[in-house]
Amino acid sequence: MDYGMISKIEKAKRYAEQRDRIRFQSLEVTFDGDNNPHTVRYDNGAWTCDCSFFGSRGVCSHTMALERILAEMLPESVSSRS
Repeated sequence: MDYGMISKIEKAKRYAEQRDRIRFQSLEVTFDGDNNPHTVRYDNGAWTCDCSFFGSRGVCSHTMALERILAEMLPESVSSRS
């Protein structure tokens, strides 16, 4: 392996440990829920989920789980809720 690749791997390891460098602007995932898979989206500070609970409450276990997972990588106003 060449020196250039070794230095990129080391930099990637540092970045992975410094999650405060990362800020999500948009994201779409499939969340395998207990009953069905759900599509969860994050776009410019707003979550959406296609589950019925989110439809009635504007928040659900799927979005709250992702808020916890991504806590350091979301704007403070979004991540402080979970």
